[in-house]
Amino acid sequence: MSVKLKPAGKLFIIAAIVTAGIFSVKWYQGRPKEAGKSVDLGKVTLPDVPEASLSSNAVLLPLPSADKAVNGGTQINWERMAWNSQFSGMYANGGVRTTKNSFFDAAHLDITYVRQDDCNRQMADLVKFASDYKSNPNTPGVLITFMGDGMPAFMTSLAKELEPLGAEYQPVIIPVAHGKSFGEDQVMAPASWKLDPKNAIGKCVAGVLRDGDINILLKWAGDNGLKVNPDETTYDGTAINIIAANDFLDAPNKYITGYSEKRKVVENGKTTGRDTTVGVDGVATWTPGDVNIATKKGGLVTIANTRQYASQMPNQTIAIKKWANDHRTDIENMIIALAQAGDQVRSFNEAKAFAAKVSAEVYQEKDAAYWLKYYNGVEEKDLQGQMVSLGGSTVFNLADMANTFGMGDDKVDRYKAVYNTFGNLMVKMYPSLMPTFLPYEKAVDKSFLLSVLSNHPELLQGKAIQTNYASEITSAVSSKSYSIAFETGSASIKAVSYKLLDEIFESAVVAEGLKIGVYGHTDNNGSDAVNIPLSQKRAQAVQAYLLKKGLNANRVEAKGYGAAKPIADNTSETGKSKNRRVEIVLGE
Repeated sequence: MSVKLKPAGKLFIIAAIVTAGIFSVKWYQGRPKEAGKSVDLGKVTLPDVPEASLSSNAVLLPLPSADKAVNGGTQINWERMAWNSQFSGMYANGGVRTTKNSFFDAAHLDITYVRQDDCNRQMADLVKFASDYKSNPNTPGVLITFMGDGMPAFMTSLAKELEPLGAEYQPVIIPVAHGKSFGEDQVMAPASWKLDPKNAIGKCVAGVLRDGDINILLKWAGDNGLKVNPDETTYDGTAINIIAANDFLDAPNKYITGYSEKRKVVENGKTTGRDTTVGVDGVATWTPGDVNIATKKGGLVTIANTRQYASQMPNQTIAIKKWANDHRTDIENMIIALAQAGDQVRSFNEAKAFAAKVSAEVYQEKDAAYWLKYYNGVEEKDLQGQMVSLGGSTVFNLADMANTFGMGDDKVDRYKAVYNTFGNLMVKMYPSLMPTFLPYEKAVDKSFLLSVLSNHPELLQGKAIQTNYASEITSAVSSKSYSIAFETGSASIKAVSYKLLDEIFESAVVAEGLKIGVYGHTDNNGSDAVNIPLSQKRAQAVQAYLLKKGLNANRVEAKGYGAAKPIADNTSETGKSKNRRVEIVLGE
């Protein structure tokens, strides 16, 4: 299938830089799995989709009416780009504008969805609203919704723009999280990169600079200890290079058409005076860019995606702090409505199909069948006969929202890990453009969600999204060695390594769809009788640290190999020091 959205139709947002202008960030569509038919048992309907969050006594609620609601409630213009993680919002609103008998109607809200693919316009509209609201508190509200991993840059810039209005009018991320990309956003490249990530060294990936899908490349490269050249105008043979694309369709098109360009060769960060011609080896994209690759050329497979990096792209919403505090009850009611809608969409095909229909109305592009197909996600053969994964998003219920913001049973703040991981990545890649980013604690206000969880525990009946991890890793997505300091001859971790272990933990939280292998290695000093048990105990010590931080026990495996798998020559002290390591593998 070769479906083409307008370049604006999926989006990327170039989030703003603190000192000037606006970076670019992005938006999406996607979907989880095909479903069967519902089974009627008198007045009770069994959930009829594999990812059902409600139990067998769940009831399919009446669908919202097509008639416009007239509830006199709080008026809100909610700007959003085309992205299937918003299915719960489509169901909750009932239409482009709130309809009768919808969840938002019951919450006494009058919400109009506005498809807005221009991130500069979204930013300008929110800034204008803040100014208007300061002058007139009766001004209808404005909310904007983006993907979570792009928020550090976006929030930093927006905070700078709103400074003149005062502290009350700063931007704030409110936890009305609809869902997340769940496979659709991906890096596609030759299968050889999966066999050995080092095959990506010296190769080029086309994508939108500082975009969420390039973030997947950066995360995958970092997890594998590979360098990425931040300068899209030069070529570094020891790193992965980026070929800048104008938009998400241009990136795959460059691969499909055999695009090439001449670049200056750099070594150790300095130009050599030599030129080389480079082409597109891999692509960072999202639907329908992945579909175009599969149907027009083929030859690329998923190297890393948001089903693996399952926490990376939650759908997050920005409000003005003063408006949010003035409308606290409204925001809490939105959270309740979206949570209920999420359970309905996750559990019943009819509710999911209704959300797809509203999506087509809101986005005014394609039909319900299109949005439904790529919400569910599919596996199809590409032009060269390879099986490829296309699409994939999912929606949240209240338990998922709690887990996202560290209020679930494991107390792991997944979004904090995402926000800090990609904020730090942007600072590392582009220090002159983004020397720092707005701290998470200033960017996010979790109090609205905390109130809902405290006052409505009955809404936690829906099962949260869960990953069933394999008993052991058989296919690695990434592997990286770390020098973790232990007390001599023991498995006691030195305090100096805690910061490094915390970074490993945050990286693992982002990649929640993958199992973690912690593998201990030694040099060849001493016998196997000593080295193997020592390496096992050290791997288990790291495992215990990660479990104590909140990772699922079924997710982390620990093994000790002693001196059996050296990565350097054991005849020198330098080589021995490299062999004394803990390897972290993310895999399936």
